[in-house]
Amino acid sequence: MNISARNQLRGRIVDIKRGAVMAQVTLETAGGARIVSAIFVDSVDALGLKPGDEAVAVIKSTDVMIALP
Repeated sequence: MNISARNQLRGRIVDIKRGAVMAQVTLETAGGARIVSAIFVDSVDALGLKPGDEAVAVIKSTDVMIALP
């Protein structure tokens, strides 16, 4: 699959927390970074996502903010 988004991080799904409508999917990269994505439960089901699956986090955003505490 070819897509225009340049920020793609490969990893393994380590957790899925399902809500009524949305789910939090946590992906861990080989370097140990964890990325959490909020997606629809229907999308989790349609993709058949489960912990242990290899996946790619595709990050496409017009704004990324960094703040100091």
